[in-house]
Amino acid sequence: MTTISVTEDVKEALLKVASELQLKLGRRVDLNEAIRYLLMRGKKDPELLEEACRPIPEFELAYEELIEGRREDEERARRKYGV
Repeated sequence: MTTISVTEDVKEALLKVASELQLKLGRRVDLNEAIRYLLMRGKKDPELLEEACRPIPEFELAYEELIEGRREDEERARRKYGV
């Protein structure tokens, strides 16, 4: 086991995370487990992000419908308000 030095405010924050984990899990949690939780929580899944950001196959059709609806709204406003 290795010893690390942290400032008092970091120690307090880490203890708070550990206590929240204890409440969530219903068992004792040591600082090592709290640090592991914080490290794992920060990991990202690039494949999942890429999949979520990929446009849907029907995007082009939906976009064209949106643009056409906007044109119709603007034309109605022009006729109604003379703008």
